[in-house]
Amino acid sequence: MATAVTHVPAVAPEARDRYREDVRDWTRRAGALSPVLAVIALLLVPGGGGAQGGTGGTGTIADAASGLLVLICLVRVLRGGARPLTRAAAVVLGLPVLGICLAAITSSDPAASLPGVARYVQIFVLVPAAVLLMIRDRRDFAVVAWGLVGLALLQGAVGVLQYLTGTGASYMGEDIRAVGTFGPTDVMGMATVVSYGLVIVTGIALGSGPGRTRTAALVCAGLLFLPLVLSFSRGAWIATVLACGIQLLLSGPRRAARVALAAGALGVVLVGGLGIGSAMVKERVASITQVAAAPDQSVTDRYTMWAAAGRMWSTEPLTGVGLKGFPAYRDSNASLALSSGSDTAGAGAVFQRQPLLSPHNMYLLVLSEQGLVGLLALAGSWVALLVGALRRLRLGADCALVATGLLSWQLIDFFYADIGGPSTVLMSVVFGLAAWWSLAEVRRA
Repeated sequence: MATAVTHVPAVAPEARDRYREDVRDWTRRAGALSPVLAVIALLLVPGGGGAQGGTGGTGTIADAASGLLVLICLVRVLRGGARPLTRAAAVVLGLPVLGICLAAITSSDPAASLPGVARYVQIFVLVPAAVLLMIRDRRDFAVVAWGLVGLALLQGAVGVLQYLTGTGASYMGEDIRAVGTFGPTDVMGMATVVSYGLVIVTGIALGSGPGRTRTAALVCAGLLFLPLVLSFSRGAWIATVLACGIQLLLSGPRRAARVALAAGALGVVLVGGLGIGSAMVKERVASITQVAAAPDQSVTDRYTMWAAAGRMWSTEPLTGVGLKGFPAYRDSNASLALSSGSDTAGAGAVFQRQPLLSPHNMYLLVLSEQGLVGLLALAGSWVALLVGALRRLRLGADCALVATGLLSWQLIDFFYADIGGPSTVLMSVVFGLAAWWSLAEVRRA
């Protein structure tokens, strides 16, 4: 009896050669962008320091890599001989220096403000400018963006494992909070990284790229949803929902409705149907609406520090109390409702009290330490980046949605968080990625 032979169609030589060329191209680009990718990858190394508030430095290996990135970029610029930045880019990225230096000079203790000057210039000026200069075109943009997604997937996987095995940070008496490799002293670290990844893949999925790329982005979005939920970070949840909502609206109302329904169904399946942390998630979500009626101690502390920041600003409205001045002026401006610190434990660390050294609101932190001049300079730079990203929406949906989403997420999250902790250096990479789309010369797709 003859056996039928199934013929598998051979891959066309042209398609195979094109695939090989794409792989070689991505490899070359990854090599050229290795200083940026190294900063991202080194955030997988567990940090030894705590999440110092405000302008405090962390001294992690990723911070050292960011310094090397700036140095390499400087060497390339000097060897190239051409003007590195456009006039608009130089003004937008250099604007924060005005408020930073003015606040340091007028501080009651300029020497104590110097570490704050270095930290702010690193995060908001030097590293973003270096990332902007390292990226040459849309494919370079994609390499860095997918590098961020890769970091988010790895940190998210560690976070989910922490929840399942009870080895995460302490939350409501149980070691189940997903914090990735950042540890219990930087509970926002993994949530921030996963949020970045989720916003990036949402922008890619809503764009006009190849079908396989958009499908991969959708799969990554599904994988990143769970660790974001298990981070129990209310600020990250709010910022991610609003940023993705902005991306959806920019991509079109019909698509926005379809994706919103799909995301809602995914949430019901993962949290409701499978029961993954459902009771604690529901309680955490409900607490968002109870911040005024029955706030918990963390919310009370936050409101108290916000009020203290406002009092500091009222004493020095133009230049603030000086960089790194919030901890020194906190007790004299805060009410008795402020606790001595927050409890941290789990994820391989012993129980300790972490002091509250910042208001956990970037705008109020800048207003209190740098005054109105500093806030207008720094926030003005961020708004200029966002406006630039929106104006270039027609030049390429993929990059525009990613850049707009990342900037929107960061500016929303700044209402609940500020700089501090090992994950802060990644913020500078994100600002640089968005700055390339907003400020560099980009051709129409």
